[in-house]
Amino acid sequence: MSQDPNAHFDSTVLEMIEHSPVGAVPATPSYQDAIVRLRASHKIYADADHKDGHVTARSLARLRNFHAGNLDSLVAGTILPEALEPNSGIFDRYVQSLPPDRRARAEGLRIRVAGRHILHRARHVGAEKVPAAHDLTHTLFLVPGTGPHPGLPGNYLYGSVLQASADPGSWAVQIHDNDDGAAVFAAGGMPSALAKLQEVLESAPFNMNELEGLGFRIV
Repeated sequence: MSQDPNAHFDSTVLEMIEHSPVGAVPATPSYQDAIVRLRASHKIYADADHKDGHVTARSLARLRNFHAGNLDSLVAGTILPEALEPNSGIFDRYVQSLPPDRRARAEGLRIRVAGRHILHRARHVGAEKVPAAHDLTHTLFLVPGTGPHPGLPGNYLYGSVLQASADPGSWAVQIHDNDDGAAVFAAGGMPSALAKLQEVLESAPFNMNELEGLGFRIV
């Protein structure tokens, strides 16, 4: 039996949030004190879909992650990075997972989240043609959670495993909320970055400040 005198009431508040269509509880001091305790213990997050509402971590734990469908093949070394599912396809699957009334707002974030495909064209120097550079790897993923600000529609954080330059040691994993909250892990190469991504996927849902325990820097 819990020795916490607030445990029973806090459990009741969790149930109220989960059964409220907007994640709301009464605005009385006792309920608001429970909200503070539950947020501090990472049992609830600010709801990205309802102003002043909350969503429980256990409800987000039932949501799926989104990443390249053939990511396991890259980890296993049976495909090259350029064969990964495009970011647009990953984002499509995320949008289709949302209730219909949230899809339009999510679509409005497509360019920001999935990014434009960068075309590397051949450059000409004098009479010589310089070969085009290969695209650097940038693969999208989305996981349920929150940051300093709420997440995207559906309460998702978005991030990427990316190669910053042609240097084989220039890999990183980045995670963002719906505003300027960000967490960054500097990896020593693709295997390190992919291993960290697996840790992130297995740890969701989470508040971004919990990622410091996985070696991320909150920026």
